[in-house]
Amino acid sequence: MKLNIAVLPGDGIGPEVTNQAVKALKAIAFEFNHDFKFVTGDVGAMAIDKYNDPLPEKTLDLCKSSDAILFGAIGHPKYDNDPTAKVRPEQGLLKLRKELGLYANIRPVKAYETLLGKSPLKKHIIQGTDISIYRELTGGIYFGEKDLSEDGNRASDLCSYSREEIERIAHLAFQAAQNRKNKVTLVDKANVLESSRLWRKVVAEIAVQYQDVKLDYLFVDNAAMQMILNPKQFDVILTENMFGDILSDEASVIGGSIGLLASASIGDKYAMFEPIHGSFPQAEGKGIANPIASILSAAMLLEHFDLFAESELIKQAVEKSLKLDVSTPDINMKYNNITTGKVGEFIEDFINNPNDSNMNFTNIHLGQSTII
Repeated sequence: MKLNIAVLPGDGIGPEVTNQAVKALKAIAFEFNHDFKFVTGDVGAMAIDKYNDPLPEKTLDLCKSSDAILFGAIGHPKYDNDPTAKVRPEQGLLKLRKELGLYANIRPVKAYETLLGKSPLKKHIIQGTDISIYRELTGGIYFGEKDLSEDGNRASDLCSYSREEIERIAHLAFQAAQNRKNKVTLVDKANVLESSRLWRKVVAEIAVQYQDVKLDYLFVDNAAMQMILNPKQFDVILTENMFGDILSDEASVIGGSIGLLASASIGDKYAMFEPIHGSFPQAEGKGIANPIASILSAAMLLEHFDLFAESELIKQAVEKSLKLDVSTPDINMKYNNITTGKVGEFIEDFINNPNDSNMNFTNIHLGQSTII
């Protein structure tokens, strides 16, 4: 298969983790005789510095002319700490989602057996957790009309949804559930919000078309609590933009690190793949950023094009790296010399040698991910 992939590394640790995902994809292309071409574009704070625009037109054009987008992370403290800034890195990501019509964000949450002890939650609570969060991505309060009074003392953000916006992601969630455990949980705040009541009405109507899927409802505050108390009860979570943003970040404690959570943002024509973590500027250049989320995002990219064997090989490589403690300090309490790049090299080596499991532990932890 031939794929043109736009790579938008962004800010902070974005370039470091994205580089490891590209390594994995290049190894897959070599092993399976695919033709993957990568073109890099500017986005976020670094694009503001160069063009005074968090999403330059040529970056948007690159994305529109590509088959898929591999995204890193955006954000910088100088904007986070300045509430008066008119141009912000996050505006580039929001605009990209809107321009490309990326309305469905899919975030898998899995409790890896080898990392159960890394989570702050008890092993018996998280063991076996396997959730897919379907978050609506181009509507709601993030995109609604915003207002600030002239005196700067009153502000408002409009949360608005249409039937069409709800229907299109709801169908995707129900279809996903049919290939999983046949359960969808709609998370909303229908006891307070009119927009949530519309979500309940529309989703209930759509559920009739999927008789094999059980639908239940949770208010978002209860859902946040249940995510910690009993995450195994969830299969597919369907929710609006802001609630999905918050819940998926909360879910990162199940796996032990936000550096493990990948995501896909899907539209009718375009698709983008990115880790859910931020730019983490404090870790930039230190080699401590976990690249697994970005690498698993690359695996989701492959699945989007029905390259399931290729995706599975990346997942096997990730599982092996976790089992052997070839991982960064956020989840590795045993070794302190495994860098972002070394994790990427190990996974690259595994892809190139998938049938050889005789790992040279000494070399691995000295910094050479050698398979012998």
